Amino acid sequence: MRAVVHGDVQGVGFRDFVERRARALGLTGEVRNRHDGAVEVVAEGDSEALATLRRQLRDGPRMAEVERVEVAEEPATGEFRGFEIAW
Repeated sequence: MRAVVHGDVQGVGFRDFVERRARALGLTGEVRNRHDGAVEVVAEGDSEALATLRRQLRDGPRMAEVERVEVAEEPATGEFRGFEIAW
């Protein structure tokens, strides 16, 4: 799954929020800030865990204001060992 989260999502702990949630769900992948102010999430794992993460992305951490989440289903690559914040 690739998700792009738009809104006030940078500088509010969004990447840490995603990393904690994804690891708790047993997902692998990464989260990063984009130059356009959005946050991009790439996650692989169980379909139910991915659905849970999608729902959590719409809420975000307390300080975030999520306007919209664009989600694209993509084939898993198996390239990720864990879930990390990409810099």
